[in-house]
Amino acid sequence: MIRFEAIDVSLPVFLNKETKQWILKVIQNYNRKAGEVFFLFCSDEALLKVNREFLQHDYYTDIITFDSSENKDFISGELYISLDRVTDNATALKIDFEIELHRVIIHGILHLIGFNDKTEGEQIAMRAAEQKCLSLRL
Repeated sequence: MIRFEAIDVSLPVFLNKETKQWILKVIQNYNRKAGEVFFLFCSDEALLKVNREFLQHDYYTDIITFDSSENKDFISGELYISLDRVTDNATALKIDFEIELHRVIIHGILHLIGFNDKTEGEQIAMRAAEQKCLSLRL
């Protein structure tokens, strides 16, 4: 089950049933099933608090993903996304906010699937997977 909620920001109207179907399609494309996948959209300040409290990082980020999967066949987790950061990234990259938000959403899903992005090689693989997933959008 995929859920979207927002605190201290408005949930973008394009995050709807079709978006959830696209996420499910991506998960299935990697031969996984969706367990409980919870997205919380928030401000920079709210995500900074999460980053400080749970990861001991003192900086802004666009997404934090907590994996709660108990079985490699089912992905479950909580994904916290700063809409402030996504807006700034979209502006800096000169791309549409909706495209950047979809990229960030799928970035978190790819982490739950098992992708990492610590090394340069992992980052290249992650970007390629993001592009592949974005092409699957309904």
